[in-house]
Amino acid sequence: MRVLVTGGAGFIGSHFTGQLLTGAYPDLGATRTVVLDKLTYAGNPANLEHVAGHPDLEFVRGDIADQALVRRLMEGVGLVVHFAAESHVDRSIESSEAFVRTNVEGTRVLLQAAVDAGVGRFVHISTDEVYGSIAEGSWPEDHPLAPNSPYAATKAASDLLALAYHRTYGLDVRVTRCSNNYGPRQYPEKAVPLFTTNLLDGLPVPLYGDGGNTREWLHVDDHCRGVALVAAGGRPGVIYNIGGGTELTNAELTDRILELCGADRSAVRRVADRPGHDRRYSVDTTKIREELGYAPRTGITEGLAGTVAWYRDNRAWWEPLKRSPGGRELERA
Repeated sequence: MRVLVTGGAGFIGSHFTGQLLTGAYPDLGATRTVVLDKLTYAGNPANLEHVAGHPDLEFVRGDIADQALVRRLMEGVGLVVHFAAESHVDRSIESSEAFVRTNVEGTRVLLQAAVDAGVGRFVHISTDEVYGSIAEGSWPEDHPLAPNSPYAATKAASDLLALAYHRTYGLDVRVTRCSNNYGPRQYPEKAVPLFTTNLLDGLPVPLYGDGGNTREWLHVDDHCRGVALVAAGGRPGVIYNIGGGTELTNAELTDRILELCGADRSAVRRVADRPGHDRRYSVDTTKIREELGYAPRTGITEGLAGTVAWYRDNRAWWEPLKRSPGGRELERA
């Protein structure tokens, strides 16, 4: 089966692609994997170096909003796994234009091309941020959407588009909503790689507000395994939350990274809170656990230690990103 992976050179998409090509998801029956990635600042060909010579991999540099290109690539595809998105909240606050174009219009282009080509399955990757903020308990998949950032709003819009294409055109769409991801090869503007690489360089780490904002953490390998389960055995038109099961405040996460990097709290610099900063996220994973047998395998202690070790051992991957134009901003992000 021909599989199209959008955003396959990004952090999560490249992990999924590598696992798919090396046989980790046999239930998907992939015989050819096509990666479509625009290679914006967060897309990196180096993320696919470990499978670059694989005979079943085809890499195409291009935009998911390019209708002619997407129509051509969609021919003969049996499964689309749609990771491609603009995803950094701070960037969406500064300017939302790219987020609307990629996350909404790009998703529409993919969905329409999938309908026209008779694609069998379309897995749309989303985020827990579409739910907003929750003071206690966890969100089930039918919780009303209440996004609070331009990024989250565009992801909510793309979710609704995807589900509408299922209801209107009969496209087999399955939506996943994940909690905060971490792991190797994450672009160093997100909290875990930013804090880790700053500390490895002897730089301070910026902590928003009082540090009490709480997130549920999910290792990228667990996330991708959950996506594969949904792609293979999920139900059409259904949403599945994928969570890691471990909640940490930002201050608690910072303390863990400080310890792993051999630093202390003198390295922490308090910065003004982000506008509209959601206080807490938590997803209810009952559906994917009971229907598909999902359970996270990588605990936060093991996962964070392995992630910090990867950044320590792979300076050649992240140093060029932080030294490129705008890289100094990553140290302050």
